Amino acid sequence: MFRIKTINAISPQGLALFDAERFLVGPDLADADALIVRSARMHDMELPASLKAVGRAGAGVNNIPIDRLSQRGIPVFNAPGANANAVKELVVAGLLIAARNLGDAWLFARGLKGSDAEIREAVEKGKKAFAGVELPGRTLGVIGLGAVGRMVANAGVALGMRVIGFDPELTVEGAWQLSAAVGKAASVDELMRASDFLSLHVPLTESTRRLVDAGRLGLMRPTASLLNFAREEIVEAEAVVAALDAGRLHAYVCDFPSGILKDHPHVVALPHLGASTGEAEDNSASMVVEQIKDFLLNGNIRHAVNFPDVVMAQEGPCRLAIANANVPNMVGQISTAMAAAGLNIRDLVNKARGEYAYTLVDLDSPVPDAVLAGIAAIPGVLSARRIEG
Repeated sequence: MFRIKTINAISPQGLALFDAERFLVGPDLADADALIVRSARMHDMELPASLKAVGRAGAGVNNIPIDRLSQRGIPVFNAPGANANAVKELVVAGLLIAARNLGDAWLFARGLKGSDAEIREAVEKGKKAFAGVELPGRTLGVIGLGAVGRMVANAGVALGMRVIGFDPELTVEGAWQLSAAVGKAASVDELMRASDFLSLHVPLTESTRRLVDAGRLGLMRPTASLLNFAREEIVEAEAVVAALDAGRLHAYVCDFPSGILKDHPHVVALPHLGASTGEAEDNSASMVVEQIKDFLLNGNIRHAVNFPDVVMAQEGPCRLAIANANVPNMVGQISTAMAAAGLNIRDLVNKARGEYAYTLVDLDSPVPDAVLAGIAAIPGVLSARRIEG
């Protein structure tokens, strides 16, 4: 029986997909085969020797020590696109908040005092300060055209906006999911200059950290609004405040409150609500549970962030799942070890991703413990696991 330890509260609907006869699930399990986490920081966490997989019930994985897990041959699964609609809807709300100055207007209305007649008089005198713009015909720039970015871009088209996107890693499949009306920018800087509303949808990496800094904010129109529902560190908060104070930026709407942002009159900072819907939590948990099940039971990898996708129908009575460094002659050494033991390979798939690779091998007979130990001891093999058919 596989032991699945939950970190954070995970959707019961997703966890119910674990078969009780083959999986034991709970928050206090020792010697876990897999961990499922949402936002808990795992970088300083002690990882059990029994660990075979980690699942992130969401998209971002910056709370997970991916390098440390990769070096042990442990795939990290996430749920790309499972919360995309929830984030897209919040971005649309952010567009409307910025376009119609709803944050400032709401605070103004909440601060009104006096009789109803006095309030009505104050409303008539004060409402001109919050006059906004309509979205049709305005330019929406989208940086990052992954699952969320594509949905935001298509929503902008549906709202009558002129939409331009930038993503140098856009796949053919992703492009097919974009409205034909979405234009293409040649660079981030071009998009900064062209946008009335700019929405960010990139993961946090060293190349995207402070992607929007003082220099790039200086390229934007003073009437433009910036929306960040991706990651806090993608935007330099101090530069945003300076641009707002100098009248070089109209508004900043984000999902990341901080001391410098939360009280600024032209900032609407929400409490990290992007994926905070029941539907998104159910979808994310269900997706990552299915990935972990398939990996533990069949050795297949789907949507891991550190290893390639490898899926193979099992044909033999025994399967070996091997994570290894992407170096020459690994498959040769693995095959030689099996041949020396008189084992016949029925099917084999090996794929690489960056510095790591993953191999599935189906055999016509069971693999003895000594052979498995010998394969695990090959320099460059990170983990080796036997899966019985």
